[in-house]
Amino acid sequence: MRVADFRAALRAFLRKSERNARKSGLTPQRYLLLLMIKGAPDGSARSTVTELAERLQLAQSTVTELVRRAEEIGLVEREQSDSDGRVTHLRLTDEGENRLLQAFTTNEQERHELQVAIARLDG
Repeated sequence: MRVADFRAALRAFLRKSERNARKSGLTPQRYLLLLMIKGAPDGSARSTVTELAERLQLAQSTVTELVRRAEEIGLVEREQSDSDGRVTHLRLTDEGENRLLQAFTTNEQERHELQVAIARLDG
């Protein structure tokens, strides 16, 4: 029963997050893309397509297309690596930062509800 309740809470969280992303002018996929770039594990707020494909569990070609479209509308930009000329990092533009922040802060209540569901699962 706890697992079922958790799965229901997780699905509600995802659904509400998708709605909030759309209200911020982002598709759910673009929201996740921006979130994964900004929340890079190394704290750099930048990522490569390969890293994104792994974190999003998507094919590299799919991520490349997502990045291309986000770049076209001014949410993401590329920068060459200082240490390796073969590597291109992606980072958010000011517009990407603004839209991500808007969607993320709108999800505060949903994150709290999910934390409660996780606590119940452990309890």
